[in-house]
Parts: sequence; C-alpha cells; structure tokens
Amino acid sequence: MLSKAMFSKLSSLFSYTWRCLLSSPTSLSPLSLTTDEVKHCLQLAQAHRTPQALARRAQIVLTVHDHPDWNSQRIAELLGINDRLVRKWRRRWLDTHSLTDLPRSGAPRRFSSQARAQVTALACSLPRSHGVPLAHWSRAELARHVAAVPALPTISARTIGRWLTAEQIRPWRFHSWQHIQEPETFLERACPVLHLYEQAQALLQDGTWVVCADEKTSIQAREAEQAPSPTIPKHVLHQSPRYHRRGALHLIAGLSVADGFVYGECTSRKRFIDFRSFVQTVLMTEARRRGIQTMALILDNGPTHAPKQLANFQQELNTAPDGKIALQVYWLPKNASWLDQIEIWFSLLQRKLVQPNHFASTDELQQAMLDFITRYNQTAKPLTWSYTAEKLEQKLGTHL
Repeated sequence: MLSKAMFSKLSSLFSYTWRCLLSSPTSLSPLSLTTDEVKHCLQLAQAHRTPQALARRAQIVLTVHDHPDWNSQRIAELLGINDRLVRKWRRRWLDTHSLTDLPRSGAPRRFSSQARAQVTALACSLPRSHGVPLAHWSRAELARHVAAVPALPTISARTIGRWLTAEQIRPWRFHSWQHIQEPETFLERACPVLHLYEQAQALLQDGTWVVCADEKTSIQAREAEQAPSPTIPKHVLHQSPRYHRRGALHLIAGLSVADGFVYGECTSRKRFIDFRSFVQTVLMTEARRRGIQTMALILDNGPTHAPKQLANFQQELNTAPDGKIALQVYWLPKNASWLDQIEIWFSLLQRKLVQPNHFASTDELQQAMLDFITRYNQTAKPLTWSYTAEKLEQKLGTHL
C-alpha cells in the first residue's frame, strides 16, 4: 500500500513527465499553411473587429507556421499565453484546419418540446378565445397566462420572447386589410381607371388629360406655444406639445397622372359647389392652357363629389357650344382609396408640411400649402405605378 505522501509524489512526477513529452520537439507536428490560409490568418490577427479569442488562435497558428522547430512552451512564452492553449489549437488545426469552436451541446433543456409548442400555439391565438380581455398578446402577458395554466410550467417572458423570435412570431404587432366584397363590380370600375394610368402619357398627346381629384379635409392650423426648434447634433427637432387651435381648411387637389403636376385650392367648407368651382376655375383653366379637348376625371365616392349634381354639371359642359372641354368622369370602386394616385401625394403633403403642425392662422396654412404645391411642381414627375388591370384580374380570378 502506497502512503498518501508517496502517491502525491508519484502523481507530480507523472504529470511533469507528461508535460515534458508534450512540449518536447519530438512531439511537435509541423504546420504548413497555404498562401490563402496565411492571408486569412493574418486578417484575423490584425483586424480591429476580430474577437480576441479568434485573433489569439490565428497568432498561434501563424507562429507555429513561421517557427516549425519551436516547442509549445516557447511559443506560449512569446505570445504570453498558456502552453496548453498552444497545444490545443495546434492539434485542432491539424485535425480541422479551422479556428472556430467545436459544436457544443449547451445546457440541458429546461422545457420540453411540447411546452414550447403549446406556448407557440397560444401566441398564435387571440387572447379573448382563452378568456383573457386583451386585444393582442405581449411577452409579459403570455408568461402571466402560461403561469396560470396548470398543465404548463412557469416560463419567463424572456424565454417566451426568444422562442417567438426564433419562430418569427410577433403577436403584439398588427395591420389592417380589406377584402373586396363585390369582385365583379370592383373589377368593372377599377379596370378603366388602371387602363387610364397605363395610357396617360399617350392620351395626353392625343388631347385627353387624365386627372385624379380629391379633398384632404380638416387640415388644422395649430399654433404651438413655442415654435419648433431646429435640429442640432445629437438632438432631433423638438415640437411643443401644447398648442392653440386657429381653425381648419379643406384642400381640393388634382394630380395630372401623365406628368405628376399638382393643382390645388383651399376652401373653408366641404361642399359640392366648392368642388365644382375648383374644376371650373383651376382644372378647366389649366386644360385650356394645355390645349386639351377631353379631361378624364378620376373620383372616389366621397359626398363632396355628389354624383347626381356632378352628372348635371358634366352634361352642361358637354352640351356647351364648341370650344369647350368635354368632361369624362371615372368612379373608383368603394373602399379603394389605394387606387387613387392623389392619395399618395396627400401623404407627401402630410409628412413634409403638415407634421409637425405650427401655423398661426388659416391664412398662413393656406399660403404654406400653395407654396408647397409650387415647390413640388418644380421637380414633379409621374408616379411609378406598377399595378395593372391584368394583375387585378389575376387576383380576382378565383372570386369571379
């Protein structure tokens, strides 16, 4: 029987002998790197954004390549690291020619696949279907509900968020959409408008002017208690949250589909007579200046356009003496503002002028909008419209 002291001395001697064998020149295997491998290792060792562990491994491999007769102890002293690290990555390079870590199994799984599947299914359902009075789930609410289910373990909101991120599920986000209720009626009204969009430039050369007209209603003039401060480094534009209402205006505008020019007029009320005045004084005047014989007016189903009164107005224009401009009206389908090009320009007006809102009076607001139209027309160009009648027919083909 060996004593405890004798066993300790033998263990130390064995450990020392083993280290000597590993660090001896006879146990070293030479590394011969190709030109591409040397270049790759140099990039890893010298790049500022390379992780330190990866850069150290590249230095080890390069040093072994440059000094094939050095042992691991000498290389470790040169690089200021442990000799075991040198031996490890020397062997790893000989086996795999890679500096990356080997795949790891990770920590033992805490939750079963069934529990994860149940949480994922819960996230893909509406909260009210489970008796929870919420419109949509959040990570915290999911964790709270899971904790209340006896069949499921307690799972943190962070773990649930990691699972949902891996599955690309975000129940806290939503968007609205519309189904086409009457496909035949929708197609009957939309196709002529889409054909006009496609042929607008050719029709303009033949004397037919395609115009989208609509109103942007209730544009408020709000005078902030403090004027917006300009942007400075590290700070965005600041807008005062307190303001005084100075009134509201309605903007009636028309967009020339062929060239992108916009024509507008502000009114204090929203009536058909105001829309009729805009058509007569603004659009018709521009049509005469352009030498137009026919104006194709694209409208939505808003109450301002008053289809019955507009029909009488259209008849008056078309039965007028020679020299007048013929008016053709094309009605968009119901709930189809996405087919109206003027709505795209209204969004530009909202983002570039109306927000943030700071106007001392309606007169100032009106002048700002007219100046915006003038500035926009200096670089106006037709909208890039890619939705065609063929695409619409293909989309509605299964519903017809």
